Amino acid sequence: MNSLPLPDNFPALVIRAANEFGSTEAISDGEVSFDFTEMGRRIEETAAGLVASGIEPGDKVGLWAPNSWEWVVAGMAVFRAGAVLVPVNTRFKGREAAFVLNKARVKLLFTVVGFLGNDYVSDLRNSGETVDSLTDIIVLRGDVLPETISFEEFLSRGNNKDLDEVEQRTARVSGSDLGLIMFTSGTTGLPKGVMVEQGPIIRGFSHYARELGMRQGDRMLIVNPFFHAFGFNGAINPCFIHGATMLPHPIFDVPKVLERIENDQVTVFPGPPAIFQGLINHSELDRYDTSSLRSALTGAANVPVETVVGMRERLGFETVITAYGMTETHGLVTICSADDPPDVVATTSGKALPGIELKLIDDDGNEVAAGEPGELWVRGYAVMRGYLDEPEQTAETIDGEGWMRTGDICVMNSAGYIDITDRKKDMFINGGFNVYPAEIERTMLEHSLVGQVAVIGVPDERLGEVGAAFVVPSPQGTPKVADLLGWCREEMANYKVPRYCWIVEALPLNPSNKVLKTELREHATELMR
Repeated sequence: MNSLPLPDNFPALVIRAANEFGSTEAISDGEVSFDFTEMGRRIEETAAGLVASGIEPGDKVGLWAPNSWEWVVAGMAVFRAGAVLVPVNTRFKGREAAFVLNKARVKLLFTVVGFLGNDYVSDLRNSGETVDSLTDIIVLRGDVLPETISFEEFLSRGNNKDLDEVEQRTARVSGSDLGLIMFTSGTTGLPKGVMVEQGPIIRGFSHYARELGMRQGDRMLIVNPFFHAFGFNGAINPCFIHGATMLPHPIFDVPKVLERIENDQVTVFPGPPAIFQGLINHSELDRYDTSSLRSALTGAANVPVETVVGMRERLGFETVITAYGMTETHGLVTICSADDPPDVVATTSGKALPGIELKLIDDDGNEVAAGEPGELWVRGYAVMRGYLDEPEQTAETIDGEGWMRTGDICVMNSAGYIDITDRKKDMFINGGFNVYPAEIERTMLEHSLVGQVAVIGVPDERLGEVGAAFVVPSPQGTPKVADLLGWCREEMANYKVPRYCWIVEALPLNPSNKVLKTELREHATELMR
């Protein structure tokens, strides 16, 4: 049990971790490993480099890099310098990254050269876009290009005077300070900068870590990208809270993840359902030792019962809980308890965190009764400050009473547990019936030959829209489309049965390992020509 009180801001959290967990391994990344004392020292040194580079309190610092020890050190150093962190999606092209950097008016950028063959610096320079606010590019890992400097050279800028300034700035940071500007994935329209504060992240995810049963010495495999809310908020942050070892993993690859679980003795593993479905369905899963696994958290619009059962029986997790959140809610709104019955964990996303209010609203603006579907509205400390420089969009999302519209459709039972049925925007109407793809996906995953499935709505002249399913076969075999659709007609109402079904090797995923339904819609259009 931790003896030091939990602070409400990241600089104080880093200092607490160094004092509380000292010699406990903080991070293991390839050949690099160091404890929380060393972590604190490296963060302080990096913060001094930021001060020496002219970064002032409130300035924006970008971080465009994959999961690594450098990301953790640089990211936490930004807070110790009193600045605001702007993570950049590692899948962004130069023009997309330039948009983010310009929108946030980023002054200094940490990045890498050579990740998956990408040269982010050249991508940015060749994008045709300029970032007038940017004064420094620091290469954390890889070749140092002209007009950039290495991480080592950057660190040499700081001196004792800068370290003193870091201490002074640290003392002034509070939980209500703007911590990060996290840009939405950009799968539709231009990315929006979500402004989140430090205190709500620590408050919400300390509750999450307790439900997971996290403790000092745990080893957390972090596949969720650090630039994503659940990567930073739900992984880096809890490890500092409880003294757990961070095991950053830059790319999800099933055999490599299974090897990592075995070799690094992973105990805690958060991730979306697609990750765990991939592990469960791996044809050679039995070759790997996953006995170290103890606690997992997953969550999405659709977490099939079979996935939760497989996580327990096939992967060996003792504790599996589900949760719900979005970037606009600091990444977390609801969560199950570790002692909730398995069927509750499998079929719901839990209930509201303490201090959070929920209600469901229909299309007419009326609150719906328990058991009826409606759009989830949220109020409380988890709600974002707003969208960066987007007052109209902020006002459309958060009303005058502080209620935020999530855009997610769900059902709430009498105990306050929610079942996310779908994104409001993903719902389609078939002959006057509202159809929620997640409901169809959940049913189709019960078929023994369906490993993964994603359903979208596609245009139809007679019915308006009909369902189209993309199916990844299970290890047991590949289903025949006609047989699978026949099975669907026996298991669900006719208006829910997909009109189209295609067998695919894999589903397109975003860096957070969520299915890119926009890409599937484009693919469906091609297939239907």
